[in-house]
Amino acid sequence: MGIQGFMSFVCSHSNFFHELKLKDTKLIIDGNNLYHKLYFDSGLDLVHGGDYDKFTDVLNKFFQSLSVCNIQAYVVFDGGCDISEKKLETQKQRFRDKINMAQSLAEGRGGSVLPLLSREVCIQVLRNLQIPFVQCFFEADREIVALANLWNCPILSFDSDFCIFDLKVGYCPLNSFQWKNIVSMKDGHQCYIPAKCYSAQKLCHFYNNMNMVLLPLFAVLTGNDYISLPALETFFSKVHLPVGNTSHGGRRHTRINGLLIWLSGFADVEEAMDNVLNYLRLKDRDMVRQLLYSAMEEYSLCETVNLESYFVGGLYISPTAVKLNVPEWVQFALARGELSPLLSDVLVLRRVFLHSQVEDVRKPSAHFITRPVRKLIYALLLNTSHDPQHEAPRSKELRVDEFDRLETTLRRSTVEISSDDISEDLSLSKLPQLSLETRFRLLLRGLDMKMTDLDLMPPTYKLTLAIVSYWIRQAEPKVKLYHLKALIMGIVCGEAFNIDNKPEEHEEALTSVCEQIRKMRTEGAQHRKLNLEDVHLLCQWQCCLQIFMHLNQLLSRPLPEPDITRLYSGSLVYHMVQKLKTSSSSEALFTSCPSLEKLYQDSIHAVMSTIPQNYFQSRTKPPSAKPKKKGNASKKRLNLILASTLENQPQCDFSNRFAGLSMED
Repeated sequence: MGIQGFMSFVCSHSNFFHELKLKDTKLIIDGNNLYHKLYFDSGLDLVHGGDYDKFTDVLNKFFQSLSVCNIQAYVVFDGGCDISEKKLETQKQRFRDKINMAQSLAEGRGGSVLPLLSREVCIQVLRNLQIPFVQCFFEADREIVALANLWNCPILSFDSDFCIFDLKVGYCPLNSFQWKNIVSMKDGHQCYIPAKCYSAQKLCHFYNNMNMVLLPLFAVLTGNDYISLPALETFFSKVHLPVGNTSHGGRRHTRINGLLIWLSGFADVEEAMDNVLNYLRLKDRDMVRQLLYSAMEEYSLCETVNLESYFVGGLYISPTAVKLNVPEWVQFALARGELSPLLSDVLVLRRVFLHSQVEDVRKPSAHFITRPVRKLIYALLLNTSHDPQHEAPRSKELRVDEFDRLETTLRRSTVEISSDDISEDLSLSKLPQLSLETRFRLLLRGLDMKMTDLDLMPPTYKLTLAIVSYWIRQAEPKVKLYHLKALIMGIVCGEAFNIDNKPEEHEEALTSVCEQIRKMRTEGAQHRKLNLEDVHLLCQWQCCLQIFMHLNQLLSRPLPEPDITRLYSGSLVYHMVQKLKTSSSSEALFTSCPSLEKLYQDSIHAVMSTIPQNYFQSRTKPPSAKPKKKGNASKKRLNLILASTLENQPQCDFSNRFAGLSMED
């Protein structure tokens, strides 16, 4: 997010900062930046689908450090995408970049793609720790600034947009926030977190006392998420920017420095804008002026939402959401993080971006497995035919555009929802008022299961194991028995560490089991070539887990929500898959601990009862001796048979399951 290259430029100038000993204060935290930065900076798994239990530990330690220094955290998350669509092209390009980075990681090269469920894990941790947080209806920057200035406290983030605002106390970049290095004061009774605090006033003072109102113009000229005009390159090619002292940072830092010096020569925005436009063709000037002023509005301090009223009294009102006739219960559920921003994007924009993962790009996207469930969610969200606030009846046909990958390119496909997809009496505004039985029936419809299918499942894990069953029945390539066993073992390992953290429930054998799990983790962390089929199947499992959590939330949780903070460790489960392929001895992991062994066996039995009998027999072969080498004659005969078979196949791409959908590059 933010202004291209500006964060690194700012951090290279110590004179824009002052040292801060952070204690005894409120702190407004940019939630999106927090979970990205903490995950990437902690060296956690990026390849096997994410180690959410380790991420949970990092988050717990972070907020523990704040508590020790009497810092009261208030976390603010972005909500759905920008309704103005100013950032749509930026979103598309970022999505392409993530597809490429995911492919790079799959091939054993570098990259940084956040695991699919990181946001959900962060929100569950905040809820468990009772840290106050809010999820805004759209982007949260201006609400964060308004709240920080109202409470006279700093902002913690790593978004360069905050460098443009006039903040009373300042802005602490996450890379200089030393939460792991708590310092005790001389009296021994207090401690603080060392931090550096950026000030826009210091930056303006450094650049010849530049008028601060020019900073938003600087941001949009440099290029932020909202604007990227070819005409601006014309400006930069013609203007002679001063050359200042920039020892490092390359051409981008040189341009940033020169532009700040150049802008400091103007008294106000109007004068500077006129000088910018003088470098452009006459026919472009009005259009560019309008676009620049529109983009600069993102840095205005209008208080569209009063977050203080939410944190103090639980009241959240978004004028934009009210104007769009978003049901009140949906607004509050979004604010409390009980609904995903993906759902508000469907509701408002009829458009979603499906998160990129490290998977096999030769196969259809892992998200394809949950397409029927997403269609049900879309139908529930868009069914407004009986809502009194909607004067005109909704059209018979509705569409949602989905952006996902096709091989290594970005593709848009359209999901069409008709009146046949959902009963007309299930309007969105009245969804929470439906009986538990009706909501449960809708959840089972998405799972393609009967109520009796859940009878054998342990109460806490009913939804989790029902999702496992859906994954087995729908996955492509087909799930093998060792995939199922490894996944259930991973779930039970999460339960083991949950119990290990509760001394009152501790079993003597538990310590030994947890130690064995840690050894398996260490073995799994060793670098090996990825088995892309296994990785792809586990990506599909995560897609199932995420989308059914969304459906369960939309239906006001007819089943308890899975605790994903300990439920899944991608690298551990992947390693167990590899071990179980060659030996079943790993299954003995829980035998010394009766409660864990029972959970494992009950879970396997419950899932197996929901899938066809002998489902795995033809798909799971026991380890066998290496086959004898065939002679050249046999090889030639086999090649002739294969060539003949392939010649008679229809010439089409079977891996392209999107072929029948409308597409857009």
